[in-house]
Amino acid sequence: MITANLVLVAVFAALLVVGAPIAVSLGLAGFAAIAVGLDVYALQSVAQITYNSINKYPLIAIPLFVLTGAVFEKAGVAARLVTFMQAVVGPRRGGLALVAILVCMILGGMSGSGPADAAAVATIMIPSMRRAGYPDAFSASVIAAGASTAILIPPSLALVIYGVLVPGVDLRALFAAGLIPGVLVGCALMIPTLLISRKHGFDDCEGQKRPPFWRSFWEALPGLFAPVIILGGLRSGLFTPTEAAAVAAVYGFIVGVAYRAFDLKGILEVLAESAETTAVIMIIIALAGLFAFAGSTLGAFDQAANAILALTNDPTVVLCLVMLLILFLGMLLDGPSIYLISLPLLYPVALKLGWNLTWFGVLMAINIAIGQVTPPVAVNLFVTAKVANVPIEATVRWVIWFVLAMAAVLVLLIIFPELALWLPMHLGYSV
Repeated sequence: MITANLVLVAVFAALLVVGAPIAVSLGLAGFAAIAVGLDVYALQSVAQITYNSINKYPLIAIPLFVLTGAVFEKAGVAARLVTFMQAVVGPRRGGLALVAILVCMILGGMSGSGPADAAAVATIMIPSMRRAGYPDAFSASVIAAGASTAILIPPSLALVIYGVLVPGVDLRALFAAGLIPGVLVGCALMIPTLLISRKHGFDDCEGQKRPPFWRSFWEALPGLFAPVIILGGLRSGLFTPTEAAAVAAVYGFIVGVAYRAFDLKGILEVLAESAETTAVIMIIIALAGLFAFAGSTLGAFDQAANAILALTNDPTVVLCLVMLLILFLGMLLDGPSIYLISLPLLYPVALKLGWNLTWFGVLMAINIAIGQVTPPVAVNLFVTAKVANVPIEATVRWVIWFVLAMAAVLVLLIIFPELALWLPMHLGYSV
């Protein structure tokens, strides 16, 4: 068993180092460990294991939420939200940067994906911010940080995966638990945004005109109504999280038709793009299931969990070590992949220390959000830097302040778990 466990870790690490895709690394590591640790006949179950990993009803929400995000992006919802937020914020120093954060937060409540959120907002906002005097590196940093709220504000694809992987966690409670921390992260990001903008004189608002409030409101209303439909339906019990994804997707198409944004070619492009994104996610989940099966069956995860707990008896110290691990992974990988890789290891630790699993899921989400804007990989920052055509290295002097702001919210959530748990308990969900 020891040899098999070493094979599991060594093959996975080696493949990642040489640049293999995360799905390939997970699948081959699991396959190799099963071949070494079990008999050859166990390999006959590989196909069934991978199939069972994605044969779960809640996972239907993933392609539907991906489709929803793509539909709203193609429908031009982001542009209308930008105009409305400009009407709300008005001409002020740092105003466009605040608009970018607010739009990221709202779009995060539609797509559930940080990179998709970042790409949509960056494409619209960076040219305007450039004309207003913002450095491209700063604009890329602000939008990447704002888009990181998508992993917290429901519907979050990463939280959907967490809810599927962790037994006994109510996905509705998980969505509710992420809402207040997501808003807090957004508000925290606004503080360094305003301070930096004023210090460096970004966004000279002289000559800027405020868009008409009511006109921009009515134009943006269909987009603003989407999170209300999703969260309102969940709260009322009208539909489950999976059904909410279907409702959101249908509503997105209705909005697209209302905005006259779709023709037959456009619809086919949206469906193809969503199918491609979904396929990638599902392949990762399927092969992660093989990896998790190998690690659980061979005892690798239990041994690793015991090793972590053997370091100290202090739950706070263990939590800090776990958070550092998640932060490190967040600097290299996307949110869903981190949950898939780390949860088989961390779930036993959380159980043994008696951590609330809903609260722990949100802690992981905030930490992953920080990792999404922390080089060297930083998936959100990579997207916005590419749109802005700046090297990631140029963003470091700006993004560090946003990382610190998000870290402050993480610390608050560790000290005061009620920030995450109050809303789901108030709504009557099991936490």
